Amino acid sequence: MRILTIAQFYPPIIGGEERMARNLSVELARRGHSVSVATLWHDGQPSYELVDGVAVHRIRSLSARLPFVFGEPSRRYAPPFPDPGAAAALRSVVTSERPDVVHAHNWLVHSFLPIKRSSGAALVMSLHDYSLICSNKRFLRRGELCNGPGPAKCLLCSAQYYGSVKGPLITAANALTSLFERSAVDLFLPVSNAVASTLRLAEKGLPYRVMPNFIPEDAEEPLADALPALPTEFILFVGDVTPDKGVVVLLEAHSRLRGRRLPLVLAGRCRHPELLPALAEDVQLLGPLPHHQVLAAWRRATVAVVPSLVPDAFPVVALEAMASGRPVIASRIGGLPDAVVDGETGILVRSGDVGELTDVLERVLSSPELRARLGQAGRERARLFSPENVLPQVEQAYEDARERRRAA
Repeated sequence: MRILTIAQFYPPIIGGEERMARNLSVELARRGHSVSVATLWHDGQPSYELVDGVAVHRIRSLSARLPFVFGEPSRRYAPPFPDPGAAAALRSVVTSERPDVVHAHNWLVHSFLPIKRSSGAALVMSLHDYSLICSNKRFLRRGELCNGPGPAKCLLCSAQYYGSVKGPLITAANALTSLFERSAVDLFLPVSNAVASTLRLAEKGLPYRVMPNFIPEDAEEPLADALPALPTEFILFVGDVTPDKGVVVLLEAHSRLRGRRLPLVLAGRCRHPELLPALAEDVQLLGPLPHHQVLAAWRRATVAVVPSLVPDAFPVVALEAMASGRPVIASRIGGLPDAVVDGETGILVRSGDVGELTDVLERVLSSPELRARLGQAGRERARLFSPENVLPQVEQAYEDARERRRAA
């Protein structure tokens, strides 16, 4: 099968969503498919290269010529509407690669919509977030879970998130383009039941199948790479070091520990340190680590904590910790319950509840037997999210999408 992946970022620009797009493309190529990628070009990158058996086309958009509109110049996002430059470049890639299936992962899909019919390809859309109905993609409003979209409150929320000029424009464009997206996509692939439920895919009669993220098998291999100096035993958090990832809640819970208080290690980008309280002496902020070092850190950690306040669609960090045999304490929110079985492979706590998180941390830290039981069960469950189990489901989804397109 000829498959074209569309993703606004691709390595070396990396994040959870980008890593999943890369892993899926590479694994499909290993299974004998002809796989290509269309992604946005950034300074210093080649326009084309063959990496791990995948043909990577880096395309140029008109919006990228306006760097002042991006909060991070090194990450120039796809806009929530068709970009003429990106659409023309995608047409050229489609002509060259002749895909049977186009698998999109984010707003760059909007620049494919004008050429979808002429491409002849089935369109599959992974839903890694809530952007189909939420322009800030997180389904949060004023720091709390949103109860659903509405014109006035969405415009106000986006103005607070993106700014008074960009926010309303982004919201209006996303709302309009999403209407076309819903009619053009042959099969949606939400990464968790939480995403499917929040987006009300079943109620709207949209074709979908829950398709979880997976972790490559090499994530389970032992690594000997050097790491920054770490304590002998420690609690580990991996992700953006921000309040909406629950870091402030975790810091407060850690400060309240009265029993076996291990050092806390935070690994990830900290773009707004002014929003965090002063770090205690036994809290170590590493900054972002290369992925192989993250995996090595999981294997050395005593306990993994994923205390999100935002309803993350399906945090892969929880899977990676489980695959490493670490007991996981996570928020009962978003896609985390799809990965962590409460009381069996980890422990789920109420999102934002400092007291409950403190109590659970103390219970897990004080019991080697509990940590061993949760860690072993987590390792076994993580195998359900291996390429061997997930990729046949993806391939079947592609066949079903092609059948839906032929029947349309």
